[in-house]
Formats: sequence, C-alpha cells, structure tokens
Amino acid sequence: MKNLVLVAAMGLASVNAYAVDIVGLYNTGASFSAGAQDTNYALSSTTTTVGSNGYVTANGSFPLAGNWLANTATSSWLTPTASQGETLDPSVDGLYTWTTTFDLTGYDAASASFNAQFAADNSAIVYLNGNQIGTSSGFSSWSTFSATAGNFVAGVNTLSFVVTNQAQDFGNPTGLRVEFLTSNVATVPEADTYALMLAGFGLMGLVARRKNTA
Repeated sequence: MKNLVLVAAMGLASVNAYAVDIVGLYNTGASFSAGAQDTNYALSSTTTTVGSNGYVTANGSFPLAGNWLANTATSSWLTPTASQGETLDPSVDGLYTWTTTFDLTGYDAASASFNAQFAADNSAIVYLNGNQIGTSSGFSSWSTFSATAGNFVAGVNTLSFVVTNQAQDFGNPTGLRVEFLTSNVATVPEADTYALMLAGFGLMGLVARRKNTA
C-alpha cells in the first residue's frame, strides 16, 4: 500500500505545473526594422501629439551617436516620431506613456516573475498593473526592474512606462528602450489531464482493495 501511495504522489507531481517563459513580453524594437512602428508598445501623451505606436530607431545618427545606448540585435530605442532626433517639448516637460500587455490566461499568475532592464530620455517610472516596480533616470546606462508573484493578475497584465522628457528648446528628443532578461510562469494542467489522473488513482485504489481482501 505504501508503494501505491508513493506512485500516486509521483503521478500528481507529473501533472503539476511546469515553468515556461512568459509569452507576450517583447523587447522594444525586437523583430522590427529601423523606421518601422513597434506595434507591441502603444504610445500616448498628454503633452504632445503622437501616433498610436513609437518608431524603431537606427544607430549612427543623433541621439544614438554617442548619446543614447547603442541599439543591438536584442533591442532598439523607440521614439514618438519617425524623426528620431526631433526636438520635442521645447517649453514644457513632456509626458509619454508606453504600454504593453501580456496574457496569463491558462497559467498560474501566482508563480510568475521576470527580470528586465530599461533606459529612457530623460527619466521613467515603470508600473505593472498600476503598481510601481522600477525607475530609470538616464539614457546612457541601464536601470533594472523586476516583478514577482504578488505583482501579477490572472488574465491580461499591463506594463506601463511613463517617460518624462525635460523641457529644452533644442536637441531634445525622447525615447524608451526595454529588454527582458528572464521570465517564467507555471502552466496550469488542463481539466482532462486531472480527470485522467483521478481515473488512474481510482483504478489503483481498486487494485489495492483487492490485494487487501485476497
């Protein structure tokens, strides 16, 4: 009987959730060419007229020529307009909100976590589902942010990067860059998997009773 209990426990463990990468977390500019709009990040502003998405930048010209961190194959800067060096917010600080979402339906939100880094011109605050999880104060180095179980919700989760561009009347672009370093979440076994396991355990119990009465 003890062996049967052990087998049953092992069977339950076999259908326990297993960790996978979180689907829907995209680095800025990933899989988009320079000049294209990154549709993974929605853009809005209360101070400047902008489109619905930002534009992927290119190395070699301002502000990526010795100012902002250089783009890599992993991620690129996004700017509010197609002209990446355009002077914005000449007299009043600009406020830009970049938003991306990911869906944890079918996953155990309580098990989710990620580690990431970002940079912004001039500064930024990142929120997950309305809760602040990190800040960035520059465009020449990375700032880290992360989230653990208590920050996530079942279903759609929302990451928002609120960027402040300090007013200046010349040479004043703004942008955002994000890279996800690690992420994981546990899958939730489907109902039919549980049903099969329960049926198996019932059969094991029947066998055990027969052995005990033999």
